[in-house]
Amino acid sequence: MKISPVAVRRLRRFAPGVLALAVVVGVFGFALPRIASYEDVLDVVRSLTGRESAVLLGATVLNLITFAPPWMTALPRLGFTRAFVMTQSTTAAGSALPGGEAVGAALAFGMLRAWGYGRGLVAAAVAVISSFNLLVKVVFPVLAVAALLVTGSDVGTLGAIAGAASAAALVLVTIVGLALRRESSTLAVGRRLDPLFERVVALLRRTNRQPLSQRLVHFRREVVGLLGRRWASLVAWTFVGHFTVFLVLLATLWALDVSNVNVVQAFAAWSLTRLLTAIPITPGGLGIVELGLTAALVAAGAGDAQAVAAVLVYRALTWLPPILVGLPSLLFWRRLAKVGA
Repeated sequence: MKISPVAVRRLRRFAPGVLALAVVVGVFGFALPRIASYEDVLDVVRSLTGRESAVLLGATVLNLITFAPPWMTALPRLGFTRAFVMTQSTTAAGSALPGGEAVGAALAFGMLRAWGYGRGLVAAAVAVISSFNLLVKVVFPVLAVAALLVTGSDVGTLGAIAGAASAAALVLVTIVGLALRRESSTLAVGRRLDPLFERVVALLRRTNRQPLSQRLVHFRREVVGLLGRRWASLVAWTFVGHFTVFLVLLATLWALDVSNVNVVQAFAAWSLTRLLTAIPITPGGLGIVELGLTAALVAAGAGDAQAVAAVLVYRALTWLPPILVGLPSLLFWRRLAKVGA
């Protein structure tokens, strides 16, 4: 039976959403309940005291406010309010919609352009911060492997995954570095891609006012200028932002008395699941993080109900707040004045 082209296009369009839904239903409806019943999980969560809840709230707020500094560093005069509104909006979109961080990056580009930033500077900031976020997700598993080796623990699957991810990241960084090393090399790469770019523009029925090679040269200048002035601060704030997410997990493990898992084991489990979310199978890694982190904590010695409870509380504190804050931000951001206005 021959499938029509229309049916193929529809299949390609809806397949990612169907896959994401299947993963979420499978994890929350079948996989997690087989590890521990939700009734047992609720019993663990009910044990939280007022003091423990306050610590969890504090860790959550700290995590939220560290979203903004990398963007404040990259873009002059952005300010905390705009950066906070933008990061919560983009995180909400990336966590709730298929496409993950790519959707968030596109939304950030549109918001920053509306606030008066030039296209080149915005493209450079989005590219640099997105790249740093991805690289940190690779670096953390490598650090986790090193910590496990120092403490005499078994690196297991984490070592192989971290090694493969590091190799892929090294290849990508090398390619990008060679392309951006000199303006002449960027121009040469762009000229090789110009014919393909022209075909894409023609298919989209757009008017191409500037060859891709010239656009890449301008993009390189913006990236080099940004990194030359602020690379150290950007690296530092990126690490801080990701580490505060781990602090939420640590606070959750402490609050729920998951004492059989030490800090190094928790960091290894967390860094592995963060790396898995680099592939946007589900919005915000929903389902994948829950199952992967639960399995890793159980393997490290946590009780079944405690592990599931800790992961669900941790995810509630890191996945839901940006959505709850980000949705109103999506309605509010256009009221903020342009930079310099």
